[in-house]
Amino acid sequence: MRGFNFRSLTFTLIVACLVLLSNIESCNARRGKHWRGSASILASLSKKKGKVNHKSNHHHDKNGNNNNTKKKSPPSSKSPAISPPQSGGKQRGVISPPVGDSEGVSNIVYNVLDYGAKGDGISDDTKAFEVAWAAACEVEASTLMVPAEYTFLVGPVSFSGPHCQRNILFQLDGTMIAPTNAKAWSSGLFQWLLFTKLVGITVRGSGTLDGSGSVWWQNSSPFGDTIDDESKLIIPINKTINQDPSIPLSSSYGRQLPSLKPTALRFYGSFNVTVTGITIQNSMQCHLKFDNCIGVSVYNFTATSPGDSPNTDGIHLQNSKDVLIRSSNLACGDDCVSIQTGCSNVFIRNVNCGPGHGISIGGLGKDNTKACVSNVTVRDVVMDNTMNGVRIKTWQGGSGSVQGVSFSNIQISEVKFPIVIDQFYCDKRTCKNQTSAVALSGINYANIRGTYTVKPVHLACSDSMPCTGLTLSGIQLKPVQEHYHMYDSFCWHSFGQLFTQPEPPIECLQLGKPPNNHIQTDLDSC
Repeated sequence: MRGFNFRSLTFTLIVACLVLLSNIESCNARRGKHWRGSASILASLSKKKGKVNHKSNHHHDKNGNNNNTKKKSPPSSKSPAISPPQSGGKQRGVISPPVGDSEGVSNIVYNVLDYGAKGDGISDDTKAFEVAWAAACEVEASTLMVPAEYTFLVGPVSFSGPHCQRNILFQLDGTMIAPTNAKAWSSGLFQWLLFTKLVGITVRGSGTLDGSGSVWWQNSSPFGDTIDDESKLIIPINKTINQDPSIPLSSSYGRQLPSLKPTALRFYGSFNVTVTGITIQNSMQCHLKFDNCIGVSVYNFTATSPGDSPNTDGIHLQNSKDVLIRSSNLACGDDCVSIQTGCSNVFIRNVNCGPGHGISIGGLGKDNTKACVSNVTVRDVVMDNTMNGVRIKTWQGGSGSVQGVSFSNIQISEVKFPIVIDQFYCDKRTCKNQTSAVALSGINYANIRGTYTVKPVHLACSDSMPCTGLTLSGIQLKPVQEHYHMYDSFCWHSFGQLFTQPEPPIECLQLGKPPNNHIQTDLDSC
């Protein structure tokens, strides 16, 4: 009986243990089911979050980051075009390492070598530049890279908006050269490289644009090109200047180049334009031109062409506002800086000019047109061996005004005509006498010092529209006797004030205002 009770107790304990173990497994199973359900909910939330951040993930993918979450491929219109590997099997990457920009700004670099450019200075790389630009144009803050240690032969190219994204960087570290065969230029173009209708465009780097200008210069003829010759300032205006026309030369392909000579680098209709670090040399005509631009910054820039290269302005401004030009070296065959109609709020400082024709406002009012220029400051400039120092030139028959101009702290060395106002400007053999003129007022000259070789001051203002509000102070100009006959300062219908005694004396300036001061009409006002 006792054994039976023991066996019964043992059996009961075994059954109880089995039941207990069964309950524990059932509980764990239920817990596991609940945990898996929670995991599925988290996964669902994760998927929804991924949909919300799809735009951000798209950005990271474009910059080469790997994501574990599976997403749809980005639209092909937004992805950069990557060319097949070059010969030799090694592909150059076009996407730079991401920098973790949380604003969604691109860091994509489009290297022209990846779009078929050879960079050997012989092959025509024009198409590669066009295709690379088309890709960079679609991405905000992208970079088009022209790498160092390569020379690219590139024909006329338009890097155009207005549908391009903002803040594109054209990184020029290599050399670009212009073709000299007539076929590349068709019947004539206004520019070699054109950036048009862009916002925040920057051209930067240590590279060079070479316009191959010598072929164009030799093809010049005084009958087709303007003549910026100041010899009329020292000889009678009606005296004929004999010049023999140049013989047009052929291009490298035996055909004559077009008579219309292009500007090397031109910006048109753009906002917030920056040019820095680069060199433009041997331009066909103007080196750097800004047309209808607002917000221009040029610094650490170099323009260089021989002093006898025709019409090769260093920087040419037209219908542009809020312009800063600083810390640059300009050596050319025409004006170092030329400021044309429609310009206002122009600030030029710390510029070296020479050779060249100095810094000029105008010529304005050609063909009886209205011209308006205001708020121009030129200071801290060094001029060496230039034709003019600071000059304002207008045509007879024009209208409009130039006002609020300051030339100060100008150091000159062996300049023919340091201070010039010429309202009888004529770049042809003869010009018709006309009554109306662009009105000049509020022109300040301060601390202009150095040496001259022909005439220190030439202020020739209009008979019907005298210059008013001319002020001079700190003018110290000493003659350098070389191969020229020295001339005294000259004034004509110029009115103003001398704050200090100039050297040499400027006795011809009439103090105060003209007795019959002309009242501006609607044509004169701007």
